[in-house]
Amino acid sequence: MNIILYLSSIMLGGIGAWVIGNCAFKWGLVDNPDGRSSHDRPTPKGGGIGILAAFVLASLVLGISAEFWAPAAFIALLSFFGDRFNLSPKLRLPLQLIAAFILLLPASGLMPLTSDLWPLISDLRSLTSDLRPPISGLRPLTSMLYFIFLVLFITATANWYNFMDGINGIAGITGMAGFGMLAGYNALSGGDSRFTVLSLCIVFSCMGFLPFNIPKARVFMGDVGSILLGFVFAAMVVMLSRSFLEFVCLSALLFPFYADEWVTMAVRIRDGENLLTPHRRHLYQLLANELGIEHWKVSAGYGILQIVVGACVLSVMPYGAFAVWTILVIVFSMFVWVNYMVRARIKNK
Repeated sequence: MNIILYLSSIMLGGIGAWVIGNCAFKWGLVDNPDGRSSHDRPTPKGGGIGILAAFVLASLVLGISAEFWAPAAFIALLSFFGDRFNLSPKLRLPLQLIAAFILLLPASGLMPLTSDLWPLISDLRSLTSDLRPPISGLRPLTSMLYFIFLVLFITATANWYNFMDGINGIAGITGMAGFGMLAGYNALSGGDSRFTVLSLCIVFSCMGFLPFNIPKARVFMGDVGSILLGFVFAAMVVMLSRSFLEFVCLSALLFPFYADEWVTMAVRIRDGENLLTPHRRHLYQLLANELGIEHWKVSAGYGILQIVVGACVLSVMPYGAFAVWTILVIVFSMFVWVNYMVRARIKNK
């Protein structure tokens, strides 16, 4: 059954891209180049619909609770309509927050906690339940702050993944690397095997999509794919984590995307830019556009960095938080230095 799911995921990832590539101009699913684009011709978008189909099929076959997959499918479909009708962020963001809230609802205290599904939340609750009487009144607030943080984490990751999907191959390669490492870690740590299979189905669906997107893009993944991948990745990080340290380590499996987004936000704030306006100032965009490096090479480089950082962090996790944070600080400092050198070189051209 797993092999059938993997083969189906590859096929659905490819079929979705093929259908959109052939029908996008009739359906109005076209990305026209503008001042912030990294492409120079109208290109079909929304090819990630096949990744969504593979995700839903695998979730249903594996018997995964609708509390997990339904909110993700909802925001992916919403994003598909956004690919067609350019929905306002003022509409999409509140709905994304609601979807993340619904996904985490069993862990909120408003519904019975499924402890085997949300071990991190269970651990956090146990921490607050042990508070001494003089500060016991803070317990509900502390639990709510944890919950709000996780809702924002899932929503932000979904959008940041989308922001980082700006050159050929980067979203698909990152999806394969991130979900592949999640699958490997979950299998080795004795987690629920259904989520190992689901992660691998996402890997294979990205694999089916990629031939249509690199080295030259015949179709873009679109918001339907990138928002879905970011949302599900963050949800799986929360769900598979049994401690805050594990949460940090699993989040680091998407290190290049988080690092590039944080550094770019800092640069734009320094330069007095409005963070809500479109741009192409991420490091990966500078490498591909201003320095002229082929898209697939930049995307592959990000994927390699992602795997190296993920492997390093997971390998030192048994040694505790100090070892993990030391690795992350060193790698992030190197990433900031590369950013500085690239931006300086472009400025001096």
